[in-house]
Amino acid sequence: MKKVVIIDDEPLARSIVLEYLQPYADMTVAAECNDGFEGVKAIHQHQPDLIFLDIQMPKINGFEMLELLDTAPPVIFTTAFDEYAIKAFEANAMDYLLKPFSKERFDAAIEKWRGKFNQAPATEKNIHHLLESTGKQPDEKHRIVVKNGSDIRIVPTDDICYIEAYDDYVKIFTKDTYYLKKKTMNYYEQVLDGSVFFRTHRSFIINLQQLTRIEPLEKNTYVVLLKNGKKIPLSRTGYSKLKETLGV
Repeated sequence: MKKVVIIDDEPLARSIVLEYLQPYADMTVAAECNDGFEGVKAIHQHQPDLIFLDIQMPKINGFEMLELLDTAPPVIFTTAFDEYAIKAFEANAMDYLLKPFSKERFDAAIEKWRGKFNQAPATEKNIHHLLESTGKQPDEKHRIVVKNGSDIRIVPTDDICYIEAYDDYVKIFTKDTYYLKKKTMNYYEQVLDGSVFFRTHRSFIINLQQLTRIEPLEKNTYVVLLKNGKKIPLSRTGYSKLKETLGV
């Protein structure tokens, strides 16, 4: 028996998926979830073979939810927002159902999943690709969802002092602590508000509201000093761009 979890904040949307699943005797719905937090708990608890996932939901969106999972199951997206469709397919999503979808279209998605079920599961690499390709949404200009053990927090971007590259992760520093995130520097350079966040160096992005001054280091090299006393490298290219950004 294959286990399914449905994650959607609209009861009607969940009921349609339930109705369309009725003919599939070899599939059972292990959980219905109203939001991404419930979805994370249900996936950890039931280890489903397939999830139906809405993208735009309260609290955290579908992409943010996926990023909180250590191992993501196959996903069929169900959403009214077709702006993400092409990116989802490019990122090797299992399938993408645009609401309102027909029973025929639903069945086609199930058959597509069945055809891939016995193949190698989604790797961490292509899940990471999925999140990098599709996760750029307006909410992330204002918040970042992070996981620390079993604790999930929503960090306002105003609270971020700077971001530092750390192997395959980034470290997101606030006044009191830092969080690891499985993202790239290029991702945050694109997604964060460019009038607030500035990439000083290939390994650093700073919050300009935390900047106190620019200091010379050696010949033609500089560092920026933040309010917390942290000195951040500033590349030659970054120095020119920062002066332009600051209007000096």
